Amino acid sequence: MKYRINEGITASEVRVVQMQDGTLNRIYTLEEALALATSLEKDLIEIVPQAKPPVCRIIELSKLMYEEKKKDKEKKQSQKQAEMKEIRFGPQTDDHDFDFKTKHAYEFLEKGHKVRAFVLFRGRSIVYKDQGFSILERFVKALEEVGKVETEPKMEGKKATVILVPKGTKTK
Repeated sequence: MKYRINEGITASEVRVVQMQDGTLNRIYTLEEALALATSLEKDLIEIVPQAKPPVCRIIELSKLMYEEKKKDKEKKQSQKQAEMKEIRFGPQTDDHDFDFKTKHAYEFLEKGHKVRAFVLFRGRSIVYKDQGFSILERFVKALEEVGKVETEPKMEGKKATVILVPKGTKTK
C-alpha cells in the first residue's frame, strides 16, 4: 500500500492538514489525531512520511484514491503526444523538391513533431539505392540544427527510411 493508515502510522506526533472544519496545519499527538479521525468517521492517512513530524490528512481512503486517479488522468491528458509526420522522396528527387520538403520538415521539427523521411523505390528504381541513401543523408545534414537522428537510414522493403526527432528530446 502507498500510504500508512490509522494504526499503521508509527510516529508519536503528526501534522494534520486540510481538515473538514477549516483547521489547517496543526500538530497533534498520534492518539489525538486518531481520536479526531474516528470522531469524524474518516481515516487518518500519512501523506508525507519523511517530514518532521509526518504530515497526515483526515479523509476517507476511497476519496483520496479517487482524487489521485483524477489527478493522474489530468496529467496524462495534458501531456503532449509527439505526432509523426512523413516526408516522401523518390530516388531522383530534384533540388527544388528536396528544398521544399526539407522546409516543411524543418517546420514540423520546430513544432515538436517527429519526422519520418523515406525514399520509395518503385519498379526498377531499386537499383538506385545509393542515390536514395545520399538523399536521406543530405536531408539529415540539412536539418541537423533543429533535429537529430533517432534511427539511422536503413532499408525497409522497398523504402529507405530515417526518423528525426526535435533537438530537445531524448533518443533511445
